[in-house]
Amino acid sequence: MTILSFILLGFAVGTFGTLVGIGGGVILVPIFLLVLHYTPQHAIGTSLAVVFFNALSGTFAYIRQKRIYYDAAFRFSLATIPGSLAGSYLAGYFTSKTFSITFGLLLAVLAIIMFLRSVFQRVDEKPFHPDRFIYNRTLGVGVSFLVGFISSILGIGGGVIHVPVLIYLLSFPTHIATATSHFVLAVSTLFGVISHFIAGNILLGPALAISFGATCGAQLGARLSIKANSNIIQLLLALALAALGIRLFIS
Repeated sequence: MTILSFILLGFAVGTFGTLVGIGGGVILVPIFLLVLHYTPQHAIGTSLAVVFFNALSGTFAYIRQKRIYYDAAFRFSLATIPGSLAGSYLAGYFTSKTFSITFGLLLAVLAIIMFLRSVFQRVDEKPFHPDRFIYNRTLGVGVSFLVGFISSILGIGGGVIHVPVLIYLLSFPTHIATATSHFVLAVSTLFGVISHFIAGNILLGPALAISFGATCGAQLGARLSIKANSNIIQLLLALALAALGIRLFIS
């Protein structure tokens, strides 16, 4: 692939990833494996680097929009760090076969989650008041540790898991959940990227080119998320993830 192709790929991933609250790794990793034939370690590390820049760009956009709930964002971010470090260490033990099976099964699960989100999308009617909002901090911290681990060991953004938990279990408004999850993801993937870089798992050329496109796309995705109804997008993405999961599992 040319540099321009990588940039365009990153732009598309950044736009859709920010729009629906995922880091984009669930799209990138199958492309790296099935199209570019990267090793699992290179697919994980390179994808995670792109997810970091995408999450960082989207986070700055959400900061300007004042949509991040910092009380939860700081707590959850700290909880992801040990999980992220553990995941990056264990990623080195994957073989191509075991990773394809594991990732294929994960994509199938994520497809179900996104399908349910598209069908049962909650409409926020009440205004959000940070000083009066109460949530289960213990559950949030525990889930955040798991998100950090999954994100780092598989090279994906944990937002596809984190966002539904924040919305349906912790009662966060949808727009606050998406923005807060993006902040947490930026912190989590930072430590995962450092670990994968030390291990030599990141292909810098593709990572930088795709990241450049992703940071631009994340700005567009954050703007579109204010007005767009993402249900149809999530439904289409769920179908695509299911197809990719079946393809990886069969391979």
